[in-house]
Amino acid sequence: MTVSRVINKNVNVREPLRERVMASIKALDYTMNMAARSTRSGMGGTRIGILYSHPSASYLNEVMLGGLDEAAKLGAQLILEKCGGLDSQKKAVKRLIAAGVDGVIIPPPLCDSAQTVKMLASEGVPVLALATAKPLPEVSAVRIDDFAGALALTRHLTKLGHARIGFIKGDPAHTPTEVRYEGFMKGMAEAGLTVDPSLVVQGQFTYKSGLQAGMTLLDRQDRPTAIFASNDDMGAAVVAVAHGLRIRIPEDLSVCGFDDTPVASTIWPQLTTVHQPIVSMGRNAVATIFEKIKEGRSSGSAAPIHRLMKFTLMERGSSGQAPD
Repeated sequence: MTVSRVINKNVNVREPLRERVMASIKALDYTMNMAARSTRSGMGGTRIGILYSHPSASYLNEVMLGGLDEAAKLGAQLILEKCGGLDSQKKAVKRLIAAGVDGVIIPPPLCDSAQTVKMLASEGVPVLALATAKPLPEVSAVRIDDFAGALALTRHLTKLGHARIGFIKGDPAHTPTEVRYEGFMKGMAEAGLTVDPSLVVQGQFTYKSGLQAGMTLLDRQDRPTAIFASNDDMGAAVVAVAHGLRIRIPEDLSVCGFDDTPVASTIWPQLTTVHQPIVSMGRNAVATIFEKIKEGRSSGSAAPIHRLMKFTLMERGSSGQAPD
């Protein structure tokens, strides 16, 4: 009991005794058994499913870094299931249920699928939507303010003197797509600028779609002086297209992305973007669904938990003053 009090930083332990216990812990190279601790607290064997479908690989990696770290601290187990179309989703949900999951986290783009949420809800499984811009009322969510992030990035470009700005949308099925576009339109309106409809191009949040959109926007006489891509993969693709067309960045063209995934800082020049704290969001997603599961066990039901995390505008070498 005394050792437990010291480890849990209980104040009711005299300092000399605390020092003796800490010396013993160091000498024995003791580490806490989180699984045993969770069993004593009634949360032992908690299984959290992660159901994903075609997300950005770098995005999923960042989510898992935070998620695995938090799961280890809580003594929980993460179970990953990949799916594709609706039939594949049904099979994946069945596998998660058979594995005995207590809750499920859905990263983009599935986070906005009402059908997927309905399938899990019908099994009585708590659901958390990660990085949705418009959480469904019945699910928990961890996200950033996509509108405010896009508005901040657009203000950055207009303050640099850009008036002719291209915009590449993301997957229409994913709510941040339209919300980020709305933030862009708000920023343009604030600056008294009119958006040229021909400079708004549809993408899919993939590098390939970014290449196609980049060619559409840049292979023209009246090209924009800046391009706002709705994620970093598409932004990196635009940079590649610009290099191929011998367009200088940022002297002739500014390019911005969104999310601040690893690709944003591995290309040249590094991408100006909105930093979404993806690792922390993965960590918070696991902590939040764990909390909801715990509340459900103690009270029989638990209201959805919504957590809004802070974004940061990352100004890097891909954006500069508008050319004359």
